[in-house]
Amino acid sequence: MTDGVDNSKRRFLTVAATTAVASVGAVGAAVPFIASWNPSARAKAAGAPVEADFSKLSPGQMMTVEWRGKPVWIVRRTEQNLKDLSSLNDTLRDPASAIVDRQPSYTVNEGRSIKPEIAILVGICTHLGCSPTYRPEMAPADLGENWRGGFFCPCHGSRFDLAGRVYKNVPAPTNLEVPPHMYLSDTRVIVGVDEGAA
Repeated sequence: MTDGVDNSKRRFLTVAATTAVASVGAVGAAVPFIASWNPSARAKAAGAPVEADFSKLSPGQMMTVEWRGKPVWIVRRTEQNLKDLSSLNDTLRDPASAIVDRQPSYTVNEGRSIKPEIAILVGICTHLGCSPTYRPEMAPADLGENWRGGFFCPCHGSRFDLAGRVYKNVPAPTNLEVPPHMYLSDTRVIVGVDEGAA
């Protein structure tokens, strides 16, 4: 009963339909496979810049934001804190921030900051990666009468001033890292980008 049936047309249609279905299947399998090469939204967010509003931060207070999985401290220093920075130079390992690999070039100054009253530091000790504690008080019994406020690492005793500069004779080899950052307004900062010395 194959009278009047064109087998060549039937073969052509069968091959064309099979090819079309196979192509759709290949594209359907390739798209998720290629998309899996892209970083996830969570991975993108982990390295993404982070904005912070420090308008409610009073002098002497600190807030913490997370950038790239690290704590970043934003400290509003007092007038006294700023005056004390230069008095500490003789007790610090790198008071002039000469080791520039731990901060952007626009923060190579005594306060290691764009705005003198605001310190922005990565809250990880440069010795073995512990997180120091914020110790803003003056001359506490456990840190001595010359302590003018700063950060103390309880893991091995490293000490840093309120600019994140490391003291001499402690295990930490360098100052705390200053992340790239820029100010969006007088009270808002973005950490992770800098566009120069913004």
